[in-house]
Amino acid sequence: MEQRQYNTKDFDRNLVLEKRTQLVATKVWEYLKVTDPMAKTIVFCDNQDHAERMRQALVKIIPAAASNRRYVMRITGDDREGKAQLSYFIDNDEPYPVIATTSKLLTTGVDAKTCKLIVLDQNINSMTEFKQIIGRGTRLREDYQKLYFTIIDFKGATRLFADPDFDGEPTVIYEPKADDPVIPPDSMDGPSTDEPEVPPYSPDPMDNAIPTGGDRNGNAGEGRTKYIIDDVDVRLAVERSQYLDAEGKLITEDYRVLLRGDIRRALQAEFGSLKDFLRRWNNAERKQAVLEELAEHGVPLAVLQQAIPNGDELDAFDLVAHVAFDQEPLTRRERANNVKKRDVFGKYGEQARAVLEALLDKFADHGVQDIEDAKVLELPPLMDLAARHKSGAVSLAVSNNTPTPYMNSNRQSTTRRNGNRPSRRNFRNTRTTR
Repeated sequence: MEQRQYNTKDFDRNLVLEKRTQLVATKVWEYLKVTDPMAKTIVFCDNQDHAERMRQALVKIIPAAASNRRYVMRITGDDREGKAQLSYFIDNDEPYPVIATTSKLLTTGVDAKTCKLIVLDQNINSMTEFKQIIGRGTRLREDYQKLYFTIIDFKGATRLFADPDFDGEPTVIYEPKADDPVIPPDSMDGPSTDEPEVPPYSPDPMDNAIPTGGDRNGNAGEGRTKYIIDDVDVRLAVERSQYLDAEGKLITEDYRVLLRGDIRRALQAEFGSLKDFLRRWNNAERKQAVLEELAEHGVPLAVLQQAIPNGDELDAFDLVAHVAFDQEPLTRRERANNVKKRDVFGKYGEQARAVLEALLDKFADHGVQDIEDAKVLELPPLMDLAARHKSGAVSLAVSNNTPTPYMNSNRQSTTRRNGNRPSRRNFRNTRTTR
């Protein structure tokens, strides 16, 4: 097996973790069991093979599925039996199938008005596709007690809700009068809201990939390798519950980091004590090297950011100090503002100060990794500064010794001046640690 770091994009395409499939199925059934075991549900998977494995996993844990094979059906383009059940699935008065596992076939053109649960176990990067999938649950049917629907997301697709392109001006505005129903009628005057006709089914190229190379008869040949692993334990790391308020704003109701203890122990094993962590961080020529070591030990930055609710607003330094050693964290923006209040760059000339302030803004937006990368010079406003000021300040500012704003208001930093520029060696010392 290729030795590299695998992530969500690999799951169920290049890498199949059978216990992960079982975990997803268990979580889906846990929700249905305590809400409505007969709620129409669509599970979106990455490909047809994934949809079949998910169907099998659900059948194994749902008691009713053992006696009724129509309780869970795979409805995909290559499954004649499953496609034959599609009309029953979308029929409001037909109880079965209850759960449909699919990859692409149910994405568009399927009017499942009573669908109450959308499960996303599919990598989705297209806003159009995301809207189409979410649209499977947005129909309201008051006569069938369908007044809302739930999304369970296992692969981070709901991040697209935060994209400005997700929502726009309403196509039709419905303003009911006193005696009108609160739910708009299916047909209203205004621009058409009908979905496009279902396009001819086109299999996902990844669906036909050969798991171990060669053709499906076992003959040798070239093909994508898919690794199937059944002995790796899988646990839920982070669980977040959100809902849309009356203004359409996404509100976080509950946030639980279920593996935070494991993350804390891993960080303490890596760094030892807070003092050791500070020494190692300060001595590192590149902070990215510290992050790469963490990733090698199973704690990549993306996982670390999920350890606390606002983790994406913190830099790696504060994340480690807070999660592992209970230090009060500051956001990147707060650290940048503290540097500005202290006028740390006031001692430098105009050119060097302009570059440092631009780097500080980059830090506040993206973290220390960006200001360590020389490619930052190719981005505005540094690119514009470089064009205007032909001096060594720009190349100095993005060297490996670039200062970072981990500053303590109780401790003064020391610098040496070399005209309007800090010396290359002592530039690193313009920061202090907490």
